[in-house]
Amino acid sequence: MNQSTSDNKAQIVYFSHGGGPLPILGDEAHKAMVEFMKKLPNQLHKPDLILVISAHWEENVATLLSAEKPVLFYDYYGFPAQAYEIQYPAAGSPKDAKRIAEILENNNIHAKLDPQRGYDHGVFIPLKLMYPKADIPCLQLSLISGLNPSAHLALGKGLRELKNENILVIGSGFSFHNMRAFSWESKVETDLGNDAFQNWLIETCTSDLSQEEREQRLVDWAKAPAARYCHPREEHLLPLHVCQGMSDKPAEVIFDDRILGKRAIAFKW
Repeated sequence: MNQSTSDNKAQIVYFSHGGGPLPILGDEAHKAMVEFMKKLPNQLHKPDLILVISAHWEENVATLLSAEKPVLFYDYYGFPAQAYEIQYPAAGSPKDAKRIAEILENNNIHAKLDPQRGYDHGVFIPLKLMYPKADIPCLQLSLISGLNPSAHLALGKGLRELKNENILVIGSGFSFHNMRAFSWESKVETDLGNDAFQNWLIETCTSDLSQEEREQRLVDWAKAPAARYCHPREEHLLPLHVCQGMSDKPAEVIFDDRILGKRAIAFKW
């Protein structure tokens, strides 16, 4: 992978990737998200490599997808046939997967390679909207089982050696992820808990805190207002921890709108 110039350094983004294949299937409740995803590359310089930390992959140790031509892993159920015909033929990069695994190991984070697993929908759905030509090599990095927030901040810190390369690192999750609370009929209703947690996330990631304070708030995220209502299980939040761990500065909000009737946000560092 090419080393970057001073204005072509790593870019780090966390966003909410929507419900399964619905963004691609024209679902009205994803309209704002789809428009955002399609326009997001205009805010970025084109990377040489994309690394996605998806909420939909957990392993005992940090694991990198190392296939040369990854297949798609349709990890959703009960959708129309066309949802299982989606294609995203982006190349993998076994060489970079091996290199990044070695970087993690050198930073005391055990890592391994998986040449079999395909891209899950946390990867191919947003990237199909962002880069429909599928002309940028992609890697996927797993979460770590146990979902410890400190471990995922450390995982991000382990990636800091990549910051001088022209790589796009994406935390693909959902800043609100309570399946029972989503509005599948696109209803928009006041939800004070939803708002309280999104506001807490914005304050935590964008305000003028020290990195130590910011990280401590993310370690203690379950103490935030309505935290367990918004995230009964935290796998869709922890890609944000990886992104913030990799960055040593505040984020900016690049999306704050409704997905499936609930307020969801995205950040760029």
